[in-house]
Amino acid sequence: MKRSKFSEEKIIGILKEAQGGEKVGEVCRRHGISEQTLYRWRAKFGGMDVNEARRLRQLEEENRRLKTAVADLTLDNQVLKELVKRKW
Repeated sequence: MKRSKFSEEKIIGILKEAQGGEKVGEVCRRHGISEQTLYRWRAKFGGMDVNEARRLRQLEEENRRLKTAVADLTLDNQVLKELVKRKW
């Protein structure tokens, strides 16, 4: 997955600028992002502070790692069940 060039601090700062009364188009143009990106960030990070955003990223990474481990173990389990089913 592509890593964003914006850190949590920058994202939340940009969102606060947009909430501060500036036009969305102007904020997006200044930071080189699309309006869709701003609205997606608002849906994901809206109302958060920097610490909460960092914690969210850590939890997402941990969740990804755990899903990978479960998938590997499930595959191993299926292979072992198939071996046991075979008649020797």
